[in-house]
Amino acid sequence: MKIVVFAGGVGTRLWPLSRKNSPKQFGKIVGTQSTLQQAIERLLPEFNASDIYIATGEKYKDIVIEQLPTIPKENFIFEPTLQDVGPAIGLSSFLLEKKFSHEPVAIIWSDHIVKNEVAFRQALRLAEKQILDAESEFIFIAQKARFANQNCGWIELGEKINNNDTAAIFKFKRLCYRPKPEEAEEFYKNKNFVWNLGYFVSTPKYLKTMYKNYMPEMYEKLLKIQATIGTPDYKKTLHKIYPTIEKISFDDAILVKLNPDGFRVIASDLSWSDIGTWDALKEALAQDKDENITLGSVLLEDAKDTLLFNYTNKLCIGIDLNEVIIINTDDVLLVCPKNSVPKIKKFVEKLDGTIHEHLV
Repeated sequence: MKIVVFAGGVGTRLWPLSRKNSPKQFGKIVGTQSTLQQAIERLLPEFNASDIYIATGEKYKDIVIEQLPTIPKENFIFEPTLQDVGPAIGLSSFLLEKKFSHEPVAIIWSDHIVKNEVAFRQALRLAEKQILDAESEFIFIAQKARFANQNCGWIELGEKINNNDTAAIFKFKRLCYRPKPEEAEEFYKNKNFVWNLGYFVSTPKYLKTMYKNYMPEMYEKLLKIQATIGTPDYKKTLHKIYPTIEKISFDDAILVKLNPDGFRVIASDLSWSDIGTWDALKEALAQDKDENITLGSVLLEDAKDTLLFNYTNKLCIGIDLNEVIIINTDDVLLVCPKNSVPKIKKFVEKLDGTIHEHLV
């Protein structure tokens, strides 16, 4: 099986740590490695480095190669511009289809925390077996819900097919996009709903067919790029055509249009967290809701449910804090209530075109 790890997002919601020139997946947010390096490390006990591919923006070429010396250089897929996930998955699928048309391929992301690494690798192998045994052509890998999560999509499960030691396989019923608070509560109470992580296993051939059926204009452009793979014209063609492809998510480009008959869902407890926002990162690191999470030179007194990350040598002190996010870097200090975290992305967008644009 081949695995494509996507590492092209900007991660504005985790600003000021994550920025255009230094996105979160390359930063040491948790531990001594970047989340990209952690994503590769959790794969290597089970998969060969030669079977792992990295898809990212060309602007991040140097840092990606530097952080991942064990990945063969020919396994890096560089996008000349960031065109959203729909074109990104399409480009990777068309490139792999040239050599590994019918081989299982897993699509995963570089900016997540997965604490139960053994269960994660087992789920990937189980999905691979489903493909090889022709049980399904498209398998989601999902997380059993831990709370009423509004920051990710959900999957409604159909009939259970069989039980594995660590994961159950279900028929796929439908996708539910980021829900409103009351919807998330209903999903959480209903055990037929699980979190959609954006992880799936299919084959390059099947993915290519999906683009042909549901995104014909994008398909034709990707086909022209694919035709030049291994020739001197590849880079020139890629740079000419790829930026003209419509910016669209994979969900909107493909998944919402699919007939889900035959799709499968592997539901497991991966201890997965998307650290795309500061409140989500706090949830991932805390043992309970009221616990404070700190990094760097920090002292707290009478604080509760607060995250304070200090990336400077200056001592940061917090007193009588409740549900507060504080991020202190060399050039930016961010302070906001935890429930205001969703406003960060739009605020950062307002900095474009101002004297503070260099901080974006």
